[in-house]
Amino acid sequence: MNIRKVVHVVITIVIVAVAVLLGRALWNRYLNSPWTRDGRVKADVINIAADVPGIVVQVPVKDNQMVHRGDLLFVVDPARYRLALDQARARLAASKAMMTMRQQQAERRAKLDGIAVSAENREDTLSQADAAAAAYQEARVAVETAALNLHRTEVRAPVDGYVTNLNVHPGDFATSGGAKLALIDKNSFWVYGYFEETKLHLLHEGDQVDIRLMGNAQPLQGHVESFSRGITDRDNPTGKELLSDVNPVFNWVRLAQRIPVRIRIDHLPDNVHLVAGMTCTVVARPPEQQSGKRQS
Repeated sequence: MNIRKVVHVVITIVIVAVAVLLGRALWNRYLNSPWTRDGRVKADVINIAADVPGIVVQVPVKDNQMVHRGDLLFVVDPARYRLALDQARARLAASKAMMTMRQQQAERRAKLDGIAVSAENREDTLSQADAAAAAYQEARVAVETAALNLHRTEVRAPVDGYVTNLNVHPGDFATSGGAKLALIDKNSFWVYGYFEETKLHLLHEGDQVDIRLMGNAQPLQGHVESFSRGITDRDNPTGKELLSDVNPVFNWVRLAQRIPVRIRIDHLPDNVHLVAGMTCTVVARPPEQQSGKRQS
């Protein structure tokens, strides 16, 4: 009977010890280890807009299409810009003829003596030649500007990426600077991990992390690239007089702020397709699993 009691006591002690160890491990796992479920996949999004206004006459791409740098995205009607270029070239020819005539007059006046041509007339002729030369240079710039505008009627992809939110069709009027589609740079994907401020001291630049995407069992490898240096203070916004608008209500139980930590993806497998806005879990590896030196 005493032996049974001893066995029960030993079993109870073992169960309590295991529970304490598991509880401590879970406490460290969820409160003290650098990890977060609040991770987002990010990418550079380029707003594509026409540099010159006009009616769109051609859209050779489709929504979500992969394009390469230099590929044609859409075309603004070039007819008006061709006419503008022809007009600028005609003005350039007229300016060149005027400049040549004024320079020849100035040369002839310079060869005559003071009896035939006064000094004042000689200076006026030289000034007219200089003004004609300046007008010619201005006409040359106008031709280059017209040629540039004609070239800009073709809107091309600045990087390799994916066409997203295509909002332009043949017949639409494109305004200068008005975004018509978004282009996601395929080589710019990274991850923002929003870590609690109480865990930032456990992270360092260069630390290796595992990135677990929702719906993808295969984790990605990355490393900490940088830390954000500022977030918005929602409790103390700036008032209309540019003074701090202090919130009179203060909650004694304060939640830890989440600080964005930029994570660079070291390698992306071919079978993993990233989408800007996807959620993920970011887990920093323990110090003993960190390979190599931390990046400075």
